[in-house]
Formats: sequence, C-alpha cells, structure tokens
Amino acid sequence: MGWFHQVKNPKLKNVKKIASNTPVGLWKKCNQCGEILQTDKLEENLNVCPLCDYHYRISAYERIAVMTDENSFEEISPDLISNNPLQFQDKMPYVQRLQAAIKTTGLKDTTVCGTATIDGRPVALAVMDFRFMGGSMGVVTGEKVALAMDIGFEKKIPVIVVSCSGGARMQEGILSLMQMAKTSASRARLKSAGIPYISMLTDPTTGGVAASFSMLGDINIAEPKALIGFAGPRVIEQSIRQTLPEGFQRSEFLRDHGFIDRIIHRKDLKKELSFFVKMFTP
Repeated sequence: MGWFHQVKNPKLKNVKKIASNTPVGLWKKCNQCGEILQTDKLEENLNVCPLCDYHYRISAYERIAVMTDENSFEEISPDLISNNPLQFQDKMPYVQRLQAAIKTTGLKDTTVCGTATIDGRPVALAVMDFRFMGGSMGVVTGEKVALAMDIGFEKKIPVIVVSCSGGARMQEGILSLMQMAKTSASRARLKSAGIPYISMLTDPTTGGVAASFSMLGDINIAEPKALIGFAGPRVIEQSIRQTLPEGFQRSEFLRDHGFIDRIIHRKDLKKELSFFVKMFTP
C-alpha cells in the first residue's frame, strides 16, 4: 500500500484564494429549470427566467416600477412601524427581529402603499414584500392595506393590492388576526360604493392574507405557478389523509377551478392592469 504515500494533498489554501477573487452575484441558478443565468440579463427580463418563465420574487418597489407609470408613485405613511403591542418574547425579542428586517430590506414593514397612475389613470396601491419577515401580516400591514382602500374610496379611484405573504404575524397574535376583519370591512365599503378592487396574488399568498382581502377582488389575477392557499399542501394532506392532485394550490390549478380569473405574465402586467382599470372606470 506504499502508493498511498505518493499521493499529494491538494493545496486547499491556493484554491480558497482563487475562489475569494471570483466576483459574487454575477450568476443565479433558476429554481425551476436549473439553468445558470446572468444576473444582469435576468434583471433586464424583469426577473423572469428566459428559458422556463419562472417568476422570481421581487421587492415591492420593483413591482411598483413594473406596473405603474414612471415616477408616478407617491408613497403614503412610509414610517409606520409596529411597537410590539403584545410585548412578545422569544429567543430573539420581537423588537430585534423588526430591527433586523428593517436593516436588511430598508423597509419599515411588509407593505408599501400609496397612489400612482397606470397609463395616466390614477389608482391606489398596496404592495407586499416577502423579504420583510416572510411578508407576514401584522397591524401595520392591515393598516396600510385598509389605508389604500380608504384612499380609493375617498378619491373614487380603483384599488390594486398585490399579495405576497406567508400569513399572519405570530408575534402580534390576535391583533394580527383582527386585520383580516379590518381589511375585509374596508373592501366591503369599496364594493358598496361601486369602486373597483383588483387583487393580484403572487408567490406565495397563504394564511390570513389568502383568507381575507387577497381573495375578495372584483378581479383576482395571479402570476404563473404562484403558490396560493390558506394552509400548505403538506398540512392539508396530513389532515385529510389523501394525496393531492398534481399542481394543487398553484395558480393554474386555481384558475381551472374558478378561484383565479386570469394568470398574467410579468411583462404583460401593466398592459393588463391598464385594460382592467379602463374597463371599470368611466
């Protein structure tokens, strides 16, 4: 077995030095087809894989830029922040989690709201950002979604809400769940006044968000292959002890079964929203 002694160990230190000089962030692997994509080319394509049309999650401001006229968005109440109403304590205190999310994302909470125009027509907007604590719905998100609807009610303009959420925020307990009723009441007021409400569901739209304002649109639209539902497929399978159909809770399955009205590719989003706004608005 003397040949074992002739094998030279690789010079790992040299390998590490080479790797450390390699630029970071130039490439991204597609989560669906596995293709290696150039980051700048992916961004030029609105963060949609050019090969398989996989829609990456994007930030609230990126989505606003895609769907509205350039420089038309005016943000409202950007400084609203949760004050830890239940004094929730965990391994990491809730206040520290909030501060970490604020530092990472540059947002004060999950949702951005304001007014903008789409092909010159005014709309009120509320857009969720999954990067901030998984897009969880707390008191601030409920307030901003209701605020966008209240602005639409006062100005008699269409309201668009973009959902991207893992559900209610557990650190705010019952106060988080109360936002389901609050936002649904604001939506009901829009309906009674005949003001159009367009709900857009992206990946993922789950939990308390899906059980309230997300599914209450006059038009419910979704991005391709978005995960949409109240509980996850695994939880449902364990509850009913049955195997779910292929593609269950994806936007295509929900469209075929009447939950979603239309699936819209990101590159067509502004054009389609403009059509709906014009259709609803005299």
